Amino acid sequence: MDKIKKYILNMLLFVFLIWLTFKILFANQDMDELLMIIHSTNKMFLVCSCLAMLIYCLLEALNLMRTLKRLETDTTYFKCLKYAFIGVFFSAITPAASGGQPMQVYYMHKDGLDIGHSSLALLINLTSFQITTILMALISLIFYHSYLSIGLRIFFVIGVGLNIIALALLLISIFSKKLSNGLVNFAIKIMTKLKLKKLDEKTQKLRDSLEKYQVSAKYIRNNVPYILKTIGITIIQMIVYYSIPYYTYRALGLSGDSYIKILCLQAMLYATVSGIPSPGAVGVTEGAFVSLFASIIPNKLLNGAVLLNRGISFYLMAAISSIVVLISTFFVKKKEKKESKGIVK
Repeated sequence: MDKIKKYILNMLLFVFLIWLTFKILFANQDMDELLMIIHSTNKMFLVCSCLAMLIYCLLEALNLMRTLKRLETDTTYFKCLKYAFIGVFFSAITPAASGGQPMQVYYMHKDGLDIGHSSLALLINLTSFQITTILMALISLIFYHSYLSIGLRIFFVIGVGLNIIALALLLISIFSKKLSNGLVNFAIKIMTKLKLKKLDEKTQKLRDSLEKYQVSAKYIRNNVPYILKTIGITIIQMIVYYSIPYYTYRALGLSGDSYIKILCLQAMLYATVSGIPSPGAVGVTEGAFVSLFASIIPNKLLNGAVLLNRGISFYLMAAISSIVVLISTFFVKKKEKKESKGIVK
């Protein structure tokens, strides 16, 4: 029940942040003019944006299925696509995308998948994702650092720093049993000093997580070529995702800047806001987009660009994935009801 309340509160915060963001963003915007801009866009490029988002989810599902099938898990590509959409939704409504993976594990478990196998598949995807995010952001920074304002540079350092810390912790848990045990014991000492509630429960969760990671570690160490292929797919996945601002740019009738330039700007933008502890980094992402793309998108088109870019890459996907979650939850509850009546044995 506590988890349900938590997700409801996150949803309310999510909706409030959306309302506040667009109230501030469009405070001085002529709405008739904005609607005219959107109406006059090149619809072919908007379709390309939607297809890019779909391909992003398809590739996420592909990586999940590759690992689960390799572990001889009884699953299908369609189910893995469902898990990908579930991850999108819960990542969108929870701070720093913290709710995505736990809920994916939950729905995988409800489909009869072993928790160890599902955790391993998601760990591999997460590690690959962190490596790709950091790598593409740093390469982009080399060529386009001048586009970052002083404020964005600070956020970029924080964002990339948080991603590097997360990746380092993942790699420590994978490759160093001694260091990972030390980190967990240190975390437990901190929690003890802070006198946190339900300390025993939190301690056990930490130790259970460590044990799962160490089991996963052996698999990863013994399958390096396979992991490299997974990273390759993730790089393609992120290139597709980072292409969405370019399609938005072209949809608005603009063509002066290159595809590579806009892709690199988006790579830096994503790394900058990815660690922001608010649901979906709502508000911060829109503000950062305006700051970063103001030099290549005319001021009168900028708000339209924000609306189209985030509308397709985030809000539309959150809406679609919420439908997937509702349908999945309906079938989970239906199955549980049958089991409670003894129909399913």
